[in-house]
Amino acid sequence: MVNLKSKIDIEGIKQAGEIVNKVLNVLSAMTKPGMKTIEYDTVAENEAVSLNAIPAFKGYNGFPYSVCVSVNEEVVHGFPSQRRLREGDIVSLDYGIYYKGYYADAAVTVPVGEVNNSALKLINVTKEALRIGISKAICGNKINDISSAVEKFVLENKYSVVRDFVGHGVGFKLHEDPQVPNYYIEKNEVLIENGMVIAIEPMVNEFSYKVKIKENRWTVITRDKGLSAHFEHTVAITNEGPQILT
Repeated sequence: MVNLKSKIDIEGIKQAGEIVNKVLNVLSAMTKPGMKTIEYDTVAENEAVSLNAIPAFKGYNGFPYSVCVSVNEEVVHGFPSQRRLREGDIVSLDYGIYYKGYYADAAVTVPVGEVNNSALKLINVTKEALRIGISKAICGNKINDISSAVEKFVLENKYSVVRDFVGHGVGFKLHEDPQVPNYYIEKNEVLIENGMVIAIEPMVNEFSYKVKIKENRWTVITRDKGLSAHFEHTVAITNEGPQILT
């Protein structure tokens, strides 16, 4: 059941999205070799509180932190910890906010210091896959148009898209219908309509798309320990075209 949003709703989600964007910029800028990943969580929570917002992830289905921090082979839902980042790592930061009745959600993958060309290419391809996906988020298209465009671009670059986790509707809740996969599904004929708000989020693996969940029951990693990158925006579908809210 897809809940369409009014212009007032979209403006509310945009206000939440502006906070998400601000905090992700702060977290990205503080990334450096030697820092503990728990530092992201402290800043992410404090920034939200200072802006009268609530971190959307903390407590969601029992998730214990305000931001997901996924390093190298970790795909999504990584736990901030005492782990120190090292030169050459890549780190995905996934963050959501609840503000004045609305949710917004976004993610970015950043290099830690100098990274090799392979890691940098993975980051750039994933970021571009998100841009391509958003370009297909127009009225009259289907969700599959987003999915297939992302998948095609990723496969052309000799990477794979994660299949076990997908994008989603967002706004009134953190996760709503419709699901937004990053790969083509034959029966997924959901029409893209004015008033939809969706989180488009390519998760791209260096090698195989296969993943598994760590013992903490949250953190998803690549089965083959290859690198993974993740980019996400909350996007409103309007008659004038897609509007990025984060």
